[in-house]
Amino acid sequence: MLKTILSISGKPGLYKLVSRGKNMLVVESLADNKRVPAYAKDKVISLGDIAIYTDETEVPLHEVLTSVKNKEEGKTTSLVPSKATTDELRSYFAEVLPNFDRERVYPSDIKKLLAWYNILINAGITDFTPGDATGKEAE
Repeated sequence: MLKTILSISGKPGLYKLVSRGKNMLVVESLADNKRVPAYAKDKVISLGDIAIYTDETEVPLHEVLTSVKNKEEGKTTSLVPSKATTDELRSYFAEVLPNFDRERVYPSDIKKLLAWYNILINAGITDFTPGDATGKEAE
């Protein structure tokens, strides 16, 4: 599911891939369902390709999002990412992923991850398992 959810540099929020054109992607905002083009010059990253650094290795984003979902019992986060202090963010994230690399995972990364989680939950996307074979699409 996360392979078709995209983050586009310079554009707020998350986007769902709708179709591919010759030199662009057509994406739909998860916040307001508006369709916009994403061109080759835009830095587009699939959430399925993101991982979080830990002390030993990297943990795929879907595992971290699932941990947040389990902690929050499927609801949006109780911690407001934009208003939280650095210590609050780090202690919250330590509950979700205890062995995250504190030197390479910045507070801004944690804020972004929690904001993405809230966007996904508000859009009705609660299945973070990798691959498109799950058959669960949020409409």
